[in-house]
Order: sequence, then structure tokens, then C-alpha cells
Amino acid sequence: MTGARGGSIWAALGFVALVLLMPHLKPVFAALFPKLDRPLFEQTSFPRLVLGHLMLVGASSLAAMVIGVGAGVFVTRPAGAEFRATVETLVAMGQTIPPVAVLALAVPMTGFGAVPALIALTAYGVLPILQNTIAGLAAVSEPVREAARGMGMGPAAILSRVELPLALPVILAGIRTSVVINVGTATIASTVGAETLGLPIIVGLNGSNTAYVIQGALLVAVLGIALDLGLGRLAALSVRWRTLA
Repeated sequence: MTGARGGSIWAALGFVALVLLMPHLKPVFAALFPKLDRPLFEQTSFPRLVLGHLMLVGASSLAAMVIGVGAGVFVTRPAGAEFRATVETLVAMGQTIPPVAVLALAVPMTGFGAVPALIALTAYGVLPILQNTIAGLAAVSEPVREAARGMGMGPAAILSRVELPLALPVILAGIRTSVVINVGTATIASTVGAETLGLPIIVGLNGSNTAYVIQGALLVAVLGIALDLGLGRLAALSVRWRTLA
């Protein structure tokens, strides 16, 4: 295994190994932080935190994809062109407003848990997907569209069979950026009761336990790297597929 494929696989295996071996690293953290009575985070199992983190990132990224790609397609159609500036402004506001502020506004309406975090992460992840969807569709040349019309395709067929496949690598690049951003940002979800890898970080900060902070941050960092390499590999495959097609 070499190149991007090998890197993504090794990163994923490394993350799984780190999650499973973390409980066995207690002597290591005890040696590194001898003044701590509890050098290893044990309030909740790390596999459970990883599962919660991945579910939250997956759900918010899926929602961001639906909104971002859907809005990008809409504003690049004649019927939605006049709304492009408004849509871009609204989506940009979703990323410029700090997720913590969104959580503070959402909690009174939805209560504590994963729901307010899902709202915040979705709003935060739409912008790169929207921008790349618009850029990818705009890059499809007019002669290609004219050729599709000459073959008898209607607008829906041109979009699904020509424009979106050609724009796919650019769209995937936006999705990759959005997902990696959400991996790191999802840690704040634990401030409102969601079980994520941010829990040991927050508990560690509140209790001045540096070991907890390192454990949570290390897992988040390796997870982000693994997902980034995996999505990068998927984007590379889409470029290759488009070239072969």
C-alpha cells in the first residue's frame, strides 16, 4: 500500500489501535503526570466517545451536504440565480457566528444533548460545500451542456448525468473541508451534554488535568487526519473516474 491509499488505511488503523489501547496506556500517563491521582479518563469508555463523536459528525456533515449541494444547485439554475447573494450571505453567517453562540441559542429551545450541537455543526459546515458546489458547476463548460442538449437531454438529465458528475471532485473537496472542520468543532458538543471526544478535554480543563486534555485532543487529531486522508483518496478516485469516463 503506497501513496494516498496507504496513508488513509494506516491512519484509520492507527486511530482504531489508539482507541483500543488507550486504557492500557494508564501507566504511561501516570509516569508522565505523577502528581495526578487519575491520569487516565475513565468516566466513559473511549469507544463510546468515539461512536458518539462519529455519529454527531456524520449526521451534521450529511445535513450540511444536503443543504450545501442543494442550495448550490438551486442558485446556479436560472430560477435561483437572483437568490445567490442572499443564500451565500446567510450561509456565511452560519460559519462566522461562533458555534458556542449557536449552542447557547439552541439549548433553551431544544434542551441539552446532541440536538443543539447538530444544529451548530450543520450551520458551521455548509459554507465550504456550498462554495465548492457553485464553483464545480460553474466550471462545466457551455459546449458540454450544448452537446448534452443536442443529445436530447432535458435540464434534469443534464444536471444529474453531466454537470454533477463533472463537478464531483470539486464538491468532494468542499465536503472534505467541512467534515474535517466538524471533527474538531464537535468537541464543544460535550459542553451541552453530548458524549464526544471533547468530554475528556472539557473535564480535563475544568479539573486542571492535562492528561485528560491530551488523551481527548490526540484522538480528535488522529481521527481528523484519518478522515481527511480517506476523503482525499475518495476525491482522487472521482477525478480518475471522470478522466476515464
